[in-house]
Amino acid sequence: MWKWEAKDAKGVIVIVHGAGEYHARYRWTVQQLNRLHYHVIMGDLPGQGTTSGARGHVKSFQQYIAVVKRWLEEARTYQLPIILFGHSMGGLISIHTTLSLKKKELPDVLLLSSPCLGLKNEPHRLKKAAASFLNIVSPGMRFSSGQSGMGTRDEAMRQRDAADPLLIKRVSVRWYKELTKAMQAAQQKADSFPDVPLLVTQSGEDRIVDKEAVRSWFDNLAVTDKYFKEWDGLYHEVLNEPEKNKVLAHLLGFVTIHISLLECVQKDNGSA
Repeated sequence: MWKWEAKDAKGVIVIVHGAGEYHARYRWTVQQLNRLHYHVIMGDLPGQGTTSGARGHVKSFQQYIAVVKRWLEEARTYQLPIILFGHSMGGLISIHTTLSLKKKELPDVLLLSSPCLGLKNEPHRLKKAAASFLNIVSPGMRFSSGQSGMGTRDEAMRQRDAADPLLIKRVSVRWYKELTKAMQAAQQKADSFPDVPLLVTQSGEDRIVDKEAVRSWFDNLAVTDKYFKEWDGLYHEVLNEPEKNKVLAHLLGFVTIHISLLECVQKDNGSA
């Protein structure tokens, strides 16, 4: 876990990265958030980045949730508004983490970036059948994720990624099966999702996540304050696209509104 602290912070943003990546790809985002007076907490998910253990493998999706809960616990020590931000698989993890929290533990705002609630290109049914069998007899067997170079149009980021040995390009059968189960469970539990202010920022030209599955999940939420923004023409990693400044400004606009509302509620309670 890393903590990047800002001067005169008005909130704490907990970032949950996507599949195959790790904290180093969020350097620009962290710098901007610090500059705009937000503390940032982030770590690498199990089996990815700088963590130990089998690369691209997880025994259970619950391992991810347990790690993010620890990051949220650390965020609470600042006694500031907490914003949970999850990208892609990190968005799916953030959804399940939120579902597992008690009311007093919930983040004040939830931001999801192209959350992985369905895959753009599902494997052939024969491959799915083989994966179910291998998940029993050889769960650690790995195969190519097939996602390299599909996340962003930014050539500098693509070149950075090509030279980074810590990016995961192969994943295990168990990882795939756990991801699939988590996507299905998130869709099934949409009607019981907590009433947390939510902004989904979705790539319009997503080559990894099925944006229609994201929209379907969003539409089924009984959340009082929710907003869906699709960025036409942008690839999966909206905060690594050439238009990232606009995307970040839009995200933080939503956050600013809700932090202001929280402050108004606190003042009203203090004067009551």
